Amino acid sequence: MESVVKVRMADYSICSEPQKITTIGLGSCVGIVVYDTNSKTCGMLHAMLPDSTKIRNNSNRSKFVDTGMEDMLKKLEQAGVNRKRLMAKIAGGAKMFDFIDDNENTSVGYQNVQAAKQVLKQLGIPLIAEDTGKNYGRTIVFDPASNELQIKAIGQEPMVI
Repeated sequence: MESVVKVRMADYSICSEPQKITTIGLGSCVGIVVYDTNSKTCGMLHAMLPDSTKIRNNSNRSKFVDTGMEDMLKKLEQAGVNRKRLMAKIAGGAKMFDFIDDNENTSVGYQNVQAAKQVLKQLGIPLIAEDTGKNYGRTIVFDPASNELQIKAIGQEPMVI
């Protein structure tokens, strides 16, 4: 019986093989998975907003890409992961609602994806694969044993990146 760690919205968690890690309901939210192929340990962040400095009430640091990543990386390092070996995969960041303004660049989903890419770049963590944007929500499951990120979405073929 395999154990699956569940990550709630605006939260993160870490796990090691043989466990897997999952989050549901990635609409405009972005799921960021960082993993170490040597230790078979990973972390998953389910971030709702791109930047904690733009919001006054930011007591939940995991709600934001920037502070959520910072906290998750500390937890991974405490678990013995070498930050220099980390790689990343991301999913989500959909444009869930079509408003009159059809500019994709102003959507929260787009901003979340851009923030994730920027933070990963600043941290020197290579982005290996992504399934982002479009107009549908996603459920993701990461397996640190195989480094595969399974992505399921209603009306879409399941995929693995």
